[in-house]
Formats: sequence, structure tokens, C-alpha cells
Amino acid sequence: MENPSLINALEYPGGIVAIDTAYTRPQMACSYLVESDSGVAFIETGTNSGVPGLLGVLERRGWKPDDVRYVIVTHVHLDHAGAAGTLMREFPSASFLVHPRGARHMIDPARLEASVRGVYGDSAFDEMYGSLVPIDAERVREMNDGDTVMLGGRELLFRDTAGHARHHFCVWDERTRGWFAGDTFGLSYREFDTPGGPFIFPTTTPIEFDPPALKESIRMLLGQAPEWMYLTHYGRVGDVPRLAERLIGGIDVHVEIAERLEHAENRSAKMRQEMEAWLKSELRDHGVDLPDAELDRLLENDLDLNTQGIEVWLDRRRKQA
Repeated sequence: MENPSLINALEYPGGIVAIDTAYTRPQMACSYLVESDSGVAFIETGTNSGVPGLLGVLERRGWKPDDVRYVIVTHVHLDHAGAAGTLMREFPSASFLVHPRGARHMIDPARLEASVRGVYGDSAFDEMYGSLVPIDAERVREMNDGDTVMLGGRELLFRDTAGHARHHFCVWDERTRGWFAGDTFGLSYREFDTPGGPFIFPTTTPIEFDPPALKESIRMLLGQAPEWMYLTHYGRVGDVPRLAERLIGGIDVHVEIAERLEHAENRSAKMRQEMEAWLKSELRDHGVDLPDAELDRLLENDLDLNTQGIEVWLDRRRKQA
């Protein structure tokens, strides 16, 4: 439910607050404040531009920076982890929990920053992300598959979930029977909610999209019989079995488009065009009646990234054959 005192946040039962991280547009990405009787954790950090909002919600909820026990990122893509170093400076008592494959990029983010700057250019990078702040290695804890931590009386379980990225885990909260799913359980923007419920579609972002692994990870998440998925993009969703079926079907559609157009001229443009047509058709069938221009605005970034991701997957598969 929306709490009027939390202008940029949604409060859910069980001590969980989704906070907008001010990434590119409202309700694009969020961080979760997870509360217990003796401290809190942040799951996902967003980018540096969202830090004032996170600190503001923390204060309005009655917590101090020293009450933050953990800062957790599901993976180190910058819309999820770009503000990790900045937040760790704010929270002197916190440990940083990260997938083993992602830890080195948070301890020394120079290579990661240079790589992303090479893609976007310095001006766009500075506007979206700012500079990445390194995290002291002594404060970093690598979380392996099956590891747990206690947040007061609240247990958080970490499970390795490859498919979106090899350095991705999801976090199970037994108290609310929900997964903090990062990008493993896809994208579900609140603008697409209808009386039929939430709408979901996959993210195939480069460079480690792996369709079989992603579907296996989704099925593993379902094995816990979750009541909720806490998505970074965006917010809490229920009706999990239906959404999982739609999500797996969407992954299969992306694979079919990619394989059919693998050798086509102007491959990128044709793949994007077909993915856009499929996605808009699905949205209309779901009852979304936003104007086409608004759909274009909301979907532009994801269509670009998904096209890039399935192309990288195709090329990698060909090289491995």
C-alpha cells in the first residue's frame, strides 16, 4: 500500500518498504528497506542519484544509519548496485553482501566503471551513475548458494540464480514468503497493471543472458511456493504461478525470434521490431489501454537492452558450437 508519509515509497506488510531509486523515470527501479526488531537491511542500492531518497525514507521510518546491518545487491549491474559504495560510507555498521562472482567489482569498481563508460560515454555515465565508490574488502561478505544471515529474528536465505547474469542471487524472506528476485523474475511495471493483475515480461540484458539457466532459476524459485516476488523493476507482485508461466513463455518467444532471425539482414532492427510487436500485442491482450506513444516511452530502454542481450547470446552460442 502507498503510505502518504513516504512520498517515494510503497509500504508492504511484514516490514518491507520499496523505495524509488530515481533511475531514469519514476517507478523504473527500486530498493527495498527490510526491517526487523533490531536493525534493517537494504536490498538493492540503485544509483547514486537515488541515495538521498533512501536516506530520507530510513530517517522517516525512525532508523539511524548505524541501524543498517546489511547492504545487499542481487547482482552488480549498476541499476542495482551503482550506489553500493556510497551507501556503505553512510552506514558504518553494515556488511556488504554480494555474489562471489561480483565481489571484486565492488571492491575495485574501476574496470566495471570503465566498461560502462565505454558503452554510454562519460557524459551519459556521469548523469546516470556518477562515480562508483569502492568498498573496503573487509566489509564485503560473499554469499554462496544456500547461505543465510539473520536480521534480528528474520532469516534471509540466498540462492544462486544464473540466467540473467552469472553473478546473480535471489534472497528468500521466510517471514513474508517472498523472494527478492532482482532481474531473475523479469520486469513488471505498475503502469501495466489492469483488473487482470500485473503484467510481466523477461529482461534479456547483455552480456550473460542464458535462456535454459534462467528458466531453471525461475522454477527453483517456484519450488519455495512463494506468495510474493519483490522485483527491482518494480515493486511487489503476487499471483506468482501465473506470472511464472507467462515469464517462461516470454523467454521462449525471445529465443524463437532470435533463432529465426539469426542470419537476417539488419538483424538488430528486425529483432527489435518483432519483440516490440509481440510485447505490445501482449499488453493489449492484458487490457493495457495506454497510448502507443506512452508504451514506446515506457518500453524503449528495455527493448533496446533485450535486443542487445539476445544478440550477444546468439553470437556466444555460435562461438561455443
